[in-house]
Order: sequence, then C-alpha cells, then structure tokens
Amino acid sequence: DEVDATHSAQFHQIEGLYVDDNVTVGDLKGTLEFFLRELLGADAEIRFRPHFFPFTEPSFEVDVKSKALKGGEKWLELAGCGMVHPAVFEEVNHSRGDEAYDPEKYSGFAFGLGMDRLAMILFDIPDIRLFAQNDLRFLRQFA
Repeated sequence: DEVDATHSAQFHQIEGLYVDDNVTVGDLKGTLEFFLRELLGADAEIRFRPHFFPFTEPSFEVDVKSKALKGGEKWLELAGCGMVHPAVFEEVNHSRGDEAYDPEKYSGFAFGLGMDRLAMILFDIPDIRLFAQNDLRFLRQFA
C-alpha cells in the first residue's frame, strides 16, 4: 500500500490466538465484535469482508465505520482475522515432535488489530501520518 492518510510505512498491531475444541467462525466474529464494541461503543458499525491470509481459512478483513476520516463517515480496515489453517497445527506438532494439536480435534482463530488505526478512530485523527511527524503539539495529547 502507498503511504496516505490511512496507510503508513510501519504499523503496530496487537495479535490474538485462541485454540480449543470446536472453535467456530461464530466464535471468531462474536469475540471480535464484543471486543470492538467494548472499545468503540455498543453502536459501532462493524463488518467482516472475505479476504486471503496464508495461515487462516476462511479469512476476513474487519472494517469499522469511522467519522475521523476526511469526507465524513467511511469504512476503515482495522483488523485481519481468520480460522487457523489445519496445516499450522500440523507444523506446530512437527516442531514439537508430538501430536498435541491434532487438527481433527482442535481448531482456533487468530487476529491482528491495527493499533494506529484504532487510535485514529478513538481520537478522531484524520491522518495516520501525524503519528510519525514528531509534532509535540499533536503528541502531547497522548502523554
């Protein structure tokens, strides 16, 4: 992606992984919707769009409607997520030298949530590049 108001050359993200018996896409979506609504408010508009990530299947991008962007309300991609691909469990077993995570028994989900974009939404910041400009007038509001 080219650097613009919503894309930076570097990004910061928080990642999550949940593995258990019978984890479903419903668990993934419900967990992320709950988490995001706790952060952004109960009326936050959230959508999941199909996407491709090599370690998850199915995979989604998660968008949140934001008023912070120039031009009014727009959808902003906030996270990538998906169900952990069975091949990942097989590789974990191989590296451990056991069968602790049998992909026939275990499933799970993973996500990566963009912290810079989350801050944009929470603090009505119209341009992600402001974080890297070292303008103390801007940065002091977060100290």
